[in-house]
Amino acid sequence: MDFNAFLGLLMMFAMIAIIFVGFPISFTLLFIALVFGSIGLGYESTFYLSYLQIWGTMKDDILPAVPLFIFMGYMTEQAGLMERLFKAIRNILAPVRGSLYLAVILTATIFAMATGIVGAAVTVLGIMAGPMMARAGYSARLSAGSIAAGGTLGILIPPSVMLVVMGPTIGVPVNLLYAACFGPGFMIAGLYIVYTLVRSFINPKLGPPVPVEERVTDWKELVREFLIGVVPLAALIGFTLGTILAGLATATEAAACGAFGATLLALLYGKLNITALRNAGLSTVTTASMVMFLAVASNIFGAVFTQLGASNLITAFMSSLPLPDLGKLIAVMVLIFILGWPFEWPAIILVFLPIFLPVVQDLQLGLSGAELMLWFGALVAVNLQTAFLSPPVAMSAFYLKNVMPSWGLGTIYKGMFEFMIIQIIALAMLLTWPSIALWLPRVLH
Repeated sequence: MDFNAFLGLLMMFAMIAIIFVGFPISFTLLFIALVFGSIGLGYESTFYLSYLQIWGTMKDDILPAVPLFIFMGYMTEQAGLMERLFKAIRNILAPVRGSLYLAVILTATIFAMATGIVGAAVTVLGIMAGPMMARAGYSARLSAGSIAAGGTLGILIPPSVMLVVMGPTIGVPVNLLYAACFGPGFMIAGLYIVYTLVRSFINPKLGPPVPVEERVTDWKELVREFLIGVVPLAALIGFTLGTILAGLATATEAAACGAFGATLLALLYGKLNITALRNAGLSTVTTASMVMFLAVASNIFGAVFTQLGASNLITAFMSSLPLPDLGKLIAVMVLIFILGWPFEWPAIILVFLPIFLPVVQDLQLGLSGAELMLWFGALVAVNLQTAFLSPPVAMSAFYLKNVMPSWGLGTIYKGMFEFMIIQIIALAMLLTWPSIALWLPRVLH
């Protein structure tokens, strides 16, 4: 092993150690890349390499979709569309056992197609459904799990911001990556629904129907709530995602239309005011700045890491493991799952995924290069969604605890663990049957 390759490995371990201490990821990546790059490559080469990475990142025509999709998500939240959607579904399904679980998961699934922001979805679902579930005598453990798991669907189901960032990283068009994640996303939502309904039918105390006195029995009122709460949001989703999947618009163009459509819906619902615009704008700037700065810092880190030769060393080591090709893919998934505990998804997508990419590209699994990358992208997305539910970090637990303080953190963790098992089953199914992810991209092409 030459000195530079050793320096690159030391650079990666130093980065992980410093982030574990609690330093911000973006600044840590940038600082370590500049220090180790100057030692191994010289400060002048490191400076020019950093300049090229910054320029290349800013020229990426996909990244403008990130703040637009984020704004679309925050604006739909400010417009109260999630509350209307939940109320409509709850009233329609009121006579069914476990109806509140079903309402939470269906609301989360539909709303995931309007926003890719996990924290906002879990928080709003917790505020709306948590107290209602507690009053109805629902299991706190199963309620917490369904809210936390449902809220994480936004990371997987398009128009997920994570998929917008992942597409250029693994070298696939964003519209095809969106198509590849629809199947796994709806499959997982379906598994959630089946699990909660079966539990409720076996033990009605876990999820009784909505009390008769709280139901809406007038069918005209139910139709009205459906038209107001579901149809406009479904039209916005269909217009935004439909144009991307059909190839009629790029992700950035569709994101701009989606942001405008969400603002228009807020206006029609009477929720568009200076406060709503200010809150959505500030939240968008905060979230998008974090993603963009991390994209720049991680690209600089990755370029220095590769130039030092450490990336080739890791690729050679993993390729030489005495495992079949499927075993190597599973090993990569296990590493990504473990990394998902301490790291947010942008760091994994932008820093670690390029390290694993050469290993995956060399695998012979009976798929073409493009299909292999689409399948891999869907696997990573499901894997990172699972990491959101994995103790001890599991950010979804803290989002939910903030809005439902009556639920203990232990209760929330236990509920999330049940749904994490479902996630692992879904990941195994996707590993076994790649067509779950590939059928829609094949139809589109």
